[in-house]
Order: sequence, then C-alpha cells, then structure tokens
Amino acid sequence: MVKRLALLAIIAALAVSLAPTFLSGDAAPVVAQEVDCGTEEEVTINFIAGSVGNEGDAANAQIAQFMEACPNVTVALSARPDSTTEGLALYLQFFEAESSDVDVYQFDVIHSGVFAEHLIDLAEYIDQEVIDSHFDAIILNNTVDGRLVGLPWFTDAGLLYYRTDLLEKYGYEGPPVTWEELEEMAATIQEGERAEGNADFWGFVWQGNAYEGLTCDALEWQESSGGGVIITPEGVVDVNNEAAIDIFDRAAGWVGTISPEGVISFMEEDARSVWQAGNAAFMRNWPYAYSLGKAEDSTIADVFDVSALPGGEEGESAATLGGWQLGVSAYSENPEAAAAFVNFIASEEGQKFRAINHSYLATIETVYSDEEVLEAVPFFGPLFDVFTNAVARPSTVSGTQYPEVSELYYTAVHNVLTGETDAETALADLEGQLIDLGFEAPEME
Repeated sequence: MVKRLALLAIIAALAVSLAPTFLSGDAAPVVAQEVDCGTEEEVTINFIAGSVGNEGDAANAQIAQFMEACPNVTVALSARPDSTTEGLALYLQFFEAESSDVDVYQFDVIHSGVFAEHLIDLAEYIDQEVIDSHFDAIILNNTVDGRLVGLPWFTDAGLLYYRTDLLEKYGYEGPPVTWEELEEMAATIQEGERAEGNADFWGFVWQGNAYEGLTCDALEWQESSGGGVIITPEGVVDVNNEAAIDIFDRAAGWVGTISPEGVISFMEEDARSVWQAGNAAFMRNWPYAYSLGKAEDSTIADVFDVSALPGGEEGESAATLGGWQLGVSAYSENPEAAAAFVNFIASEEGQKFRAINHSYLATIETVYSDEEVLEAVPFFGPLFDVFTNAVARPSTVSGTQYPEVSELYYTAVHNVLTGETDAETALADLEGQLIDLGFEAPEME
C-alpha cells in the first residue's frame, strides 16, 4: 500500500508539468480518420510521455484530437524525466510494483527488450495492415519473443544544425563533412563573432552529460570515424581501437575550445538554448529542434539549416538511431482503450500532424513523400537515407543488459571529456568491463 501511494504521488507531481498548452496551430485539432475508441464505457487512461522541447505541446494536441473523437475516454498526461536514464529508473519502479497507475508509456527504442515482460502484445489489438505500414526495422526491434510490445510513434536520428548566414559571412560554401572541417569552421566563426563583441558565442554545442544522450553522440563519433559500434550484432566488443581512441581524444579537445566548458553537463535542451539564442555556429541535436528554431519568436528562424553529421572522412557520416515507442502496461485496467489511443496517435494521420507541426520523424514511409509535410519540413526529403540507415545502439544484442552497457560506455567517454583519463586507458578499461558482462572479446590482431 505504501509503495502504491508513493507511485501515485510521483504521478501527481509529474502531471503538473504537462498541463495542456497548445501552440497556435494546434488549438482546434481536426480528426480526419475514423476512430476506434476501444470501449463504450467511461474510462480514464494515464499516459506518461516526454516534455523535451515541444513534446508536451505535441502530445496535448493529439490527446485533444482523440478525446474529441472519443468523449467517453479521458486521457491524463504526465511528463517523464528529460533524461532517458532517469526515465528508465522511473518506469522500472512502476513495473516492479505491477502498478496500474500508468496505462500507456512512451519509451525509448533501446528499451523494448527491457520492458517487454511488462507490456501487452499490441498485435492482439491493432490490425496487421496498420503494423505493416511502419518501418520494418523498428517493428522488428519492438517485437520480443514474438510479441509486439511497442508501436512506433516517431523515429529519430542525430543531425547537424548550422548557421547559413555565418557560413556565408566567413566564406564557407556549405556545412562541414568531416570532423576536421567542423573544428576549423567552428574555430574561425567563433573567433570572428567574439571579435565583433559576442563573448558568449561558441563554435559547436552538443550533448556531453553522463547519460544516454552522450551514448548517442559518442556512437556517432565512433562509427563515423571507423572506430566500431560498441558491441557488434554478433556480441563482440568493438570499442578499443586506434580510430575510437583518436576520435574520443579529439572530442575532449573541443571542450573549452570550440565548445563551452559546461558542455560536459549539457543535455538536448541545454544545447538548444545556446543555439537558439544565436550563440553557436553548429549544434548536434535531434529533429525536434528544427520546428522550434523556425518558430516566429526564434532569433535564428531564417538563418539555419540541417545536414548529415560530419565523419572522419567525407561520406562516413553516422547518425545514431533514436525514436520513441508507445506501449500499453500489462497491468492496465483499460487495455482496450489504451491500445486504441496508441493506435490513434501513432497512425499515419497522427504522424503527419506531428511532422508538420513539430518536425518529428515519421515511422511510416508514405509521410516522407507527402507534399504538405515536405513544405513544412523540407529536410525530410534529402535526408531520408540518413533516417532510414541510422546506426543502432547495441540494445538488441545486449537485451536486458543494455542499460548497464550504455552506462559503462557513456561513463568512460565522459571521463575522457572531463580529462579524468585519456581515451586509450578509458577504452581499454571499458573493453574489459564489457567482456566481464559476458560479451565476446575481439580477436587479437
């Protein structure tokens, strides 16, 4: 009883931060699709979802659409922690207590295997034709022991944001395609802008805190430089090599030079706040930041664009696969209504709405050729291959061990960034730690 009261208190505290706040374009949502409400009874379902950037606005708008079509179903929204690492810990509290206080969870693509036993099989509630409309790779990722534990809501891939006006001002014809080019451009622009009086200007901002976001950034550096993928799909440890050592030492050199000292504590919104204030030439972030940067009140609305991230050499760009799924708790008292809600907000119409209004990447291919979508988010077309070929974190091969794998990885990289150790030492230690977890040692050269 005490544990249940504690979880209810958590829900109450989280719910305060996601009170409905619609953007101007979302105030009167239109439901164009025929809606299955899952039940004719009066029910309430509790939904926990992200609040980074415009996530709260997007979720509230879709909730309003669903409740307009299904007035017998009330959807109550709570905010999950911004940090994926903290969100994982919170969700596990609910699952371990077999709590019915949350019906629908938004969860990271890397956690399908971790949460599987606590989520219903959505294939029992959603038409196969609808399931088949989503990207095969994500459906495969979300299928654990033959059960579809999550329906894709939106996918993600790391992007490079760059100031078009500043590239032109300093004589650059396009964004950098290698990390060396990024360093040179960032340093030149930073020096020039500071000489003109902006002492707060930085060349490059990114996610350097010790959390899941750093795993994403670091994997992009590593893979794009030929340094491996942490653990191969065959279960072989793939971190301790010269290419990985070189790129992590290079990244450590950014701290305090082209990136602020505080970047080692940055998460997504920290980087975006510097960028959107006009105080950075380049930013690594997810697609959600695009629509926020283009908003009417943005100081950089007309002077930025996005591209693939740089690589060790031209053409070696790598973007970490991100994205979020919707799962229904196995302990929900209203699984039919919860599954109907999931089906509605993850539908083609729902994903088109989120793409146009909030620049979230769809998991349904037809959205990428929709004329209205391409008008709102032009980069969906030219960067389609980046999104569909993003590099996955080793969550499938590591299964329930993934949280520990990631923590070991981002801790090692963070220690390099802070100067606590050098990359050669950190990666040798990391290799040993991963082998101790049961993964296979690489062959000796």
